[in-house]
Amino acid sequence: MTETKTHSAPWRDTAATTQERADSLIAAMTLREKTAQLYGVWVGASSEGGEVAPHQNEMNPPVDLDTILPHGLGQLTRPFGTAPVDPALGALSLQRTQQRIAAANRFGIPALVHEECLAGFAAWQATAYPVPLAWGATFNAELIRTMGAAIGADMRSVGVHQGLAPVLDVVRDARWGRVEETIGEDPYLIGTLATAYIQGLESSGIVATLKHFVGYSASKAGRNLAPVSVGARELADVLLPPFEMAIRESGVRSVMHAYTDLDGVPTAADSSLLTDLLRDTWGFNGTVVADYFGVAFLKNLHAVAGSFGEAAAAALAAGVDVELPTVHAFGEHLIAEVEAGRVPVSLIDRALHRVLVQKIDLGLLDEDWSAVPAALQEANLQDAARLEGSVTLDTEANRKLAAQIAEESIVLVSNNGVLPLRSPGRIAVVGPNADNTQAFLGCYSFPAHVGGQHPDVPVGIELPTVAEALRAEFPGSSITVTAGCSVDGDSPGGFDDAVAAAAAADVVVAVLGDRAGLFGRGTSGEGCDVESLVLPGVQQQLLDRLIRTGKPVVLVLLTGRPYAVGSAAENAAAIVQAFFPGEEGGPAVAKVLSGRVNPSGRLPVSIPARPGAQPSTYLASRLARASSVSNIDPAAAFPFGHGLSYTTFEWSGLTVDGPAAVPVDGEAAASITVTNTGDRAGTELVQLYLHDGVASVVRPEQKLVGYARVPLDPGASARVSFTVPADVTSFTGRDGRRIVEPGGIELGFGASSGDIRLRATVTLTGETRAVDHTRRLHCGVTVTPDA
Repeated sequence: MTETKTHSAPWRDTAATTQERADSLIAAMTLREKTAQLYGVWVGASSEGGEVAPHQNEMNPPVDLDTILPHGLGQLTRPFGTAPVDPALGALSLQRTQQRIAAANRFGIPALVHEECLAGFAAWQATAYPVPLAWGATFNAELIRTMGAAIGADMRSVGVHQGLAPVLDVVRDARWGRVEETIGEDPYLIGTLATAYIQGLESSGIVATLKHFVGYSASKAGRNLAPVSVGARELADVLLPPFEMAIRESGVRSVMHAYTDLDGVPTAADSSLLTDLLRDTWGFNGTVVADYFGVAFLKNLHAVAGSFGEAAAAALAAGVDVELPTVHAFGEHLIAEVEAGRVPVSLIDRALHRVLVQKIDLGLLDEDWSAVPAALQEANLQDAARLEGSVTLDTEANRKLAAQIAEESIVLVSNNGVLPLRSPGRIAVVGPNADNTQAFLGCYSFPAHVGGQHPDVPVGIELPTVAEALRAEFPGSSITVTAGCSVDGDSPGGFDDAVAAAAAADVVVAVLGDRAGLFGRGTSGEGCDVESLVLPGVQQQLLDRLIRTGKPVVLVLLTGRPYAVGSAAENAAAIVQAFFPGEEGGPAVAKVLSGRVNPSGRLPVSIPARPGAQPSTYLASRLARASSVSNIDPAAAFPFGHGLSYTTFEWSGLTVDGPAAVPVDGEAAASITVTNTGDRAGTELVQLYLHDGVASVVRPEQKLVGYARVPLDPGASARVSFTVPADVTSFTGRDGRRIVEPGGIELGFGASSGDIRLRATVTLTGETRAVDHTRRLHCGVTVTPDA
């Protein structure tokens, strides 16, 4: 029979509570209508290759929309991020698709639209911001919050509702290809910057998505989508804290499960994580979405389900609400399980309620909902020719913001005084990334993620290269450009030309590094893992040849991970590290080299001294240090938090502000004075580290618990004060509870994790105290300029 559409109904009553609206709609829906809200559809994705998702070619069968849409649709997957589309025409196409979806189902419910936004809106012609690893180098949460809001506003303007970012994985092995997608190797830094980014996205109306929950980055040997072996303490004290902070503080409305299995239990089927911890303990009430094909992977990769129906049942029971990117296990397979009595309808309704609440909050079930996105509200929708090019996603304001983040993220790693360059007569710009427009972009930028599959389509944004930027920065210098080699090729055929150019120059700028890609098509990015942290291809040999010329070599690294650089760590005249700094990366590098920008970035990951001494992060115990019983020295060449400036700073006047003994539920306070003793303005980064000399379990030697960016004019001083709650000293004890132990604690004021300048000791008194998810997560920080 023909069913009548019901548009004026209780679920459209904005005077009713969200709970009442969702419940009334659930009560009116059939089983197929319910399950239809629990999956997405990926229109236009290739089913022949694996371009942007693992096993895409195996898991992406054609979808018959005419069969699906009458029951409704939960999500639309990446209408802008699957192929190049003009933003205005894409918005128009999305509007018409949404009208079709709403008209096809009897409740008039549109789909929720999601896109990637890891380093900007992953759409053609949208701003390509620096990658998250570069965010980490800024140590500037407010700046990252501003970026999140800008990205969210662009997405929302064209009809997108959800962004699949940020990544909160903690780097445990830098050989992992997705290091560029992370914010660094420290949980506190990751938590603060990710929380800020989420707040920015959510403030623009975009549903942010935490990923990958949890343990994905701790895979064995740094291999993507590989087994993970972590203990309960590493999970609780290193991998989970960024997620906990974001859940508690950011207002995030979605979480994506990881592909990982932890101790034999895939997270997609782990109710202890997705329900007991995430919801019952932390209080998360949003949606849990599957990483692409993650539900089906319970059968195909993990082998904990014998059929796709069993996989759907396991994921749903664990707490996965939405299958992405396209209908598979949550379609006919799930319906069959329900009809056979093996899955209770109550589990369907539980997930559906969360999905509908989100759609209600987004206004998608309101009577006056319109499919017309903000970007098209003033457009002539009937004239596509005039509409094309009318929406700008790479605005001047966006580029200015991208430039600021790039500039603040660049790390001056070493400098023998050659920098800043003072208008040298002859500059040799050498290396495969010297004149390469793609050298600044991470694997989730649209040009790298999708654009590579469409070589005939223009990149869509301006990407000035380092060579171009240096010509603009030094108009009076003679600049020669020579590649020397490719990024990852094995031919030294260009070495002689490069060496000749270097020998004829006053200074050599060697621009080396990575090429972002996916699944082996790059040297960094998803599925681009490496066996050791040596520069790709023959770049190290080229660098060694350049240094042997005797000319000062300024090494500029444009990479997605840290690399050991051999003798260059000591013999290069300077080293400048930029982690895929986005579309304004070329000018940002040039400004740092000229001194127009005083570098203030700090390393969010340690740079190893040796390419094979991995995995190693600064979050390591005493046993992880060099010793006489092993011939391997795992010490970093440059540690987490390290970075230089063109001015100098003096740290002095350490005081413990209050008693040196505080109870285990109290707080300590300490302050120092920082003075700019140089002749130009600069920003110092004061990092506060915790050292627990004696504990009931093995602890890392240093742990970041706070930081402060301190901008100072020449001769100016500021007092930097930290109030340290005992809660931040907590860790997971032997019985699995998080505890604060009495005893001596050292507070170290450091310029890096390896350069603790001033130390204060406080004593925690009383009995061991158990704490939980309501504990304090932050130190109080104040920066008071001296009068």
